[in-house]
Amino acid sequence: MSALPPAREPSGRQSKQPSGKLVYLGLGSNLGDRYANLRSAVEQLTAPDLRLLRLSGLYETEPIGLRDQAWFLNQVAEFETDLMPLQLLRRAQKVERALGRRRTVRNGPRTLDVDILLFGSAVVDCDDLTVPHPRYHERRFVLAPLAELNPALRDPRTHQSVTQLLQAVRGQAVRRVQE
Repeated sequence: MSALPPAREPSGRQSKQPSGKLVYLGLGSNLGDRYANLRSAVEQLTAPDLRLLRLSGLYETEPIGLRDQAWFLNQVAEFETDLMPLQLLRRAQKVERALGRRRTVRNGPRTLDVDILLFGSAVVDCDDLTVPHPRYHERRFVLAPLAELNPALRDPRTHQSVTQLLQAVRGQAVRRVQE
């Protein structure tokens, strides 16, 4: 994503541009009070170095992988951050643990899942973290709320827009729910 020119106030002076990176986090829950889990996650993630800008609507989605479990409630949050990618990962994991996340079964039920979908235009490949999220482009439950927030956003690896990625996904029941 390219930097935008500084916004100008009516007086012609430049207004302060955001100083951090624009990041998108995928949030999901299928245990307990799913809505409360997502709301609490956003509250706990938000801090002076991780500023919430916008939230997508809520989407109820069928599980992928391990099908014999409750449906998920998913949402995408747009933040501005001064954190580095691994610092953001640690923050997300801390919030997951605080809300009762236990990693016992791959793709299994969880009180909260926080995924770093995109971190500005960065590509990160290390042992602990891959950004863009390695499977986000295959998941309607991520792409639908992401497209709601920023349909023209482009994947830093493929350069396809979120809208293009969403159009390529087949199957996967996803429905927007009233909040």
